[in-house]
Amino acid sequence: MRNAVSAVVAWVLVCCAAAGQVAQRPPMGWNSWDAYGFTITERTFMENVSVIHDNLQKYGWTYAVMDEGWFLDHPENGGKPKWEYNFSPNGLYVPSVARFPSASGGAGLKPLAQRVHGLGMKFGIHIVRGIPRDVVKANMPIESSQFRAADAADTSDACEWNADNWGVKNNAAGQAYYDSMMKLYASWELDYLKVDCISRDYKDAEIEMIARALKKAGRPMVLSLSPGATPLGKAEHVRAHAQLWRISDDVWDLWKGEPQKAFPQGVANQFAQAAAWEKYAGPGHWPDADMLPIGYLGPHPGWGEVRNSRLTQNEQRTQLTLWAMARSPLIVGANLTRMDEFTRSLLTNAEVIAVDQDSHDNREVVNDNSVIVWTAKPNQGAGQYVAAFNVGDEMTTFTRDWKQLGVASPRRVRDLWRGTDATAGRALTVKVPPHACVLWRVE
Repeated sequence: MRNAVSAVVAWVLVCCAAAGQVAQRPPMGWNSWDAYGFTITERTFMENVSVIHDNLQKYGWTYAVMDEGWFLDHPENGGKPKWEYNFSPNGLYVPSVARFPSASGGAGLKPLAQRVHGLGMKFGIHIVRGIPRDVVKANMPIESSQFRAADAADTSDACEWNADNWGVKNNAAGQAYYDSMMKLYASWELDYLKVDCISRDYKDAEIEMIARALKKAGRPMVLSLSPGATPLGKAEHVRAHAQLWRISDDVWDLWKGEPQKAFPQGVANQFAQAAAWEKYAGPGHWPDADMLPIGYLGPHPGWGEVRNSRLTQNEQRTQLTLWAMARSPLIVGANLTRMDEFTRSLLTNAEVIAVDQDSHDNREVVNDNSVIVWTAKPNQGAGQYVAAFNVGDEMTTFTRDWKQLGVASPRRVRDLWRGTDATAGRALTVKVPPHACVLWRVE
């Protein structure tokens, strides 16, 4: 494996050592939404963190992110008769003590963050942009300012799928509100902030306010924007203000989403999006193809019924391979406390992870009916990465001269999923089942 595990560990250490810099490589970690929806608790969160620490961390899986609803009491009731929120005196969401006991006494999420940090990992949360409607109704004061909530709220701007918040005005009161929020999150020692309902429709002003507030807060945090599709026309703006941004709506365990529907997306839908966005990827700026809905999705998945991922094993390898070739963040959504051996094999293949974490010149070079080919170059050592995908529904045999792929007469081919070596032929010839792929390092 060419010391691939050691290399992954070295990458993590380099990233951690870059003072004040975040996301120098695509972040890798876990998010609670696909398995737990709104219902994650301190206990279940730490159970998954422990699995990451014991089994995956040495391969680069570092971030643990708590998704939507950490401020709700009794989210298992599905908001009936109504959602039960928790706020600070200055109108900011604070965690439910019933679900996060260490937050008692006003400690917030800091004790939980410190437990995660104690394992050498990083901690993040999800929010929906804006200011809570109940806070605006009560016109609560905004910390360290002369403003109140009504001064900051834009009641003409509501998220189309979330009724918790109003938008925030692009004025001094709005900036003061976001400043107070990021100051609180810095005190909780957050490393990662996922802000939802902000990149489609694209909210230039709120993105800028959040980015400014993060700088004022003085703690480096990854800023991740969702959902997509983020408009390609905003590529330079989003690169200037965030580290991650979603390239599509939510991806779930489907091969292909329904035509003309943004939600949910499937794996096959991401090929065109990934190809369009790849040129904007680089240190500190990563187009995000969304989470990996693999493994066991339960007990309360964010969409659909409790299940094992409906993606076949071939489709799961294809997803991880495309994400790696596109240098997307790798954020797994499974309930890791029920991780099976196949899921473990996906997440602990250091040679595949190296493609995502340590490559450049990544691009699609062939899109020929049912076959798509990507190439990339390793940052370390000779050779090239070549991935061939069969996105069709029938077995296919694909042949292409190496030079047509921009590869110079390789002598050796290493299959990164199988971990086997072979002598390279005069051309690339491969037989690939439907929805499957092959991934090589050729030298």
